[in-house]
Formats: sequence, C-alpha cells, structure tokens
Amino acid sequence: MATITFFEKAGCAGNARQKKLLADSGHEVLAQDLRHKVWTNMALLEFLIGLPVAQWFNASAPAIKSGEIVPGELDEPTALALLRDNPLLIRRPLLQVGDERKVGFNATAIDAWIGLRDVPADNLEACQRPVPERRVFYAHSGDGAYRCHFGAASPDAGPCEPR
Repeated sequence: MATITFFEKAGCAGNARQKKLLADSGHEVLAQDLRHKVWTNMALLEFLIGLPVAQWFNASAPAIKSGEIVPGELDEPTALALLRDNPLLIRRPLLQVGDERKVGFNATAIDAWIGLRDVPADNLEACQRPVPERRVFYAHSGDGAYRCHFGAASPDAGPCEPR
C-alpha cells in the first residue's frame, strides 16, 4: 500500500471523507494543511502541470462562486500568483506518492493509480456541507410576537413573520 502526503484544508468534511477512504483502503495518509505551507510556482506546478488553468482552482471557493475570479480567463502566471497568495483557492486535495503528484479526488483515477477498496459512485471532490438544522425563535416587540426562522429556512420567506 502507498504512503500518501495529503494536502488538505484541515477541518474540511470532504477532505476527512477522502482521507478515511484512503486509510480504509490500507494506505498511510500523512495529512498537511495546505494553508501552512509556503507555496512556490514550482511546488504548485508539480501538482498542476498538464491540467488547464481552470482545473487548478477550488470551484467551491467563495471568490470563484461569486465570479470575482474566473479561472478560465487567467493566464498561468496570474493563476499561480493567486494560488500562492490564497491557498484556499487551490483545488483540493493535493496528493503525493513518491515522486508522483495529483490534484483533486477523482476516486476512479485514484483507484487506477494506487488502488481503493471501494470506489464510491458519488463525487468525493464536491464540498461536503452539513444541512443546517432549521430553528425557530420568537422575537417580541411592541407590535406583538414574530416567529423567526434560522438555518434551512424556506428561500421564499423572510426570516421573521408575524405570529
């Protein structure tokens, strides 16, 4: 089995699930927080070489989702500068086994590369956010009580409504 250096965002539920799959498959996982590594252009390119610039970025990063950064419109030097300055923009995880390096977690490709016990059908690279619990509180004012929803409230309703 392989010893994998696994660059992650510590605390990320998706990365935790990926590491568990690797460990359950018999691999040794050496996790490192990618935010605590000083990245150089060469260190990044060792993982990213051969991929289009747009595939270098974490599609779930707020600046990507908002359209503030459009990876497909960037040249390599600009993209590398952005990734160096803000490692949370880097597509995760970065994986290294010996001298081989990969980016992202395509379970089928990883199975072909180092082997996995089970290859899940779902996308393990997608951000794993728990569904928030819907909670109701009552706010009282001179006009009466208002029921306020927090969490997974209906998108078409305001957070507070008259009781």
